[in-house]
Amino acid sequence: MSDTASIVRQLRPERPTWTLTAVAVRDVTPRMRRVSLIGDELARFSYRPGQDMSFSVPDGYGGLARRHYTIRRFDRQELRLDIDIVLHGEGPGARWARQVRLGDVVAAQGPRGRIGVSGRADWRLFSGDETALPGIAAMIEALPAGERVFAVIEVDGPGEEQPIHTAADLDLVWLHRRGPPVASSRGLIEALTRFDLPAGAGQAVVIGETAAVRAQRQGLIARGLPKTQIAAEGYWRPGRIGGHDHIVEPDFLTALAGAHREHRRRRRRYG
Repeated sequence: MSDTASIVRQLRPERPTWTLTAVAVRDVTPRMRRVSLIGDELARFSYRPGQDMSFSVPDGYGGLARRHYTIRRFDRQELRLDIDIVLHGEGPGARWARQVRLGDVVAAQGPRGRIGVSGRADWRLFSGDETALPGIAAMIEALPAGERVFAVIEVDGPGEEQPIHTAADLDLVWLHRRGPPVASSRGLIEALTRFDLPAGAGQAVVIGETAAVRAQRQGLIARGLPKTQIAAEGYWRPGRIGGHDHIVEPDFLTALAGAHREHRRRRRRYG
């Protein structure tokens, strides 16, 4: 574990654990499965669209593996969470999604994550691949009428497109990759390069594969969008098993290390 990851882990607040039961499983598209989960404890559940949950799923060797999935929708009356999972590969998450049955119980922690819509903006931009689609859809659907929204989403093909119902003024572009997800998606990077930044103050949310997210973020910064107006996070990258990559600035890491030192000093002083 890196020093930065260790600092983040030690400063991270304890998140509640929820015991959830699967009540519905269906395919939203051929490669996206929706698992609906309920739990009486969810009466006190609260989250921001764009946040995710950490699920403990069978690892295939008799133990458990943690996988993060964005909350697609929460129905407060039914106390039901909908989680959309990409059916790609043979990892623990995809395997669990294929095998989960009604009545199965799973533990989840959260909500967690700093990705989301924040502050006032004249326009908002969302970009990502299918791993980002549940979060992007949840955030867009939560926006009110009058919001000006642009979205670029890359999926395998037309069959993987999903309707996004929102009161906002949405301009949505689908990119068709015609194959499995790849690192540093040229299609997404080029699409954001061609995107004309509207006048006024904007906010961008860029999520998906880490290398593609980093390239898109740097491109937006180079074109004048302030760093503070860009929420960016890598949901996956080749060779990484679980977890997310936080796209942060060196000055943020310095401040984080300072906070960690202060935290240790206070613990030594006050016990």
